[in-house]
Amino acid sequence: MKTSTIVLLTTATVSGFSVQPNNVRPSTSLNGLFDGVKDAFSAPPSEIDSERETPIDRWMGWSVVAQEQEVDAATPSDFLDSMDASNYVSVELTKPMGIIFEENDAEFGGIFVQSLKEGGAAEESGKLKSGDQLVIVGTKNVSGLDFDDALGAIIDAPEEKVKITLFRGTGKQFYGPTGPSKEWLAEFCTKGGVESS
Repeated sequence: MKTSTIVLLTTATVSGFSVQPNNVRPSTSLNGLFDGVKDAFSAPPSEIDSERETPIDRWMGWSVVAQEQEVDAATPSDFLDSMDASNYVSVELTKPMGIIFEENDAEFGGIFVQSLKEGGAAEESGKLKSGDQLVIVGTKNVSGLDFDDALGAIIDAPEEKVKITLFRGTGKQFYGPTGPSKEWLAEFCTKGGVESS
């Protein structure tokens, strides 16, 4: 004689879903998902501008002040906008210009004004300073070139009076991660930099 065993399941879980018997009502509990919503919407804003902080910020515990501080921390303290034309200077000088150039560190490339020769055309113009980065000769982009190639662009210029455009900042500010985009620089060079005054 064979014996049959019948197993009666009252609750079974299949793939994360709970199957309840017909006489048991399923739970609609969201396990605290919306706990604190009422408090967040009725709480007064913190000491920051009430227009900046939302009830969702209070509910989630997000600090708008902390977010603003993170953005400030991401911006280098010595940031100088290399895509702002006001940070450039252009000057037309006769050759020899009286500028002593020096090459930037190998990680950046390009050349900068080390000093101005006393009584030279550059010193008399009063427009250039030590540390200025040479960017454009005429309309030719010389940024990032080695010393000989960048200086060669000035020497090989057919005109006696040559327009040069320099960035008024450091090599890191121009060639580093906050430097100008290639597109912006190409358009800037095509225009010949800024107007020489």
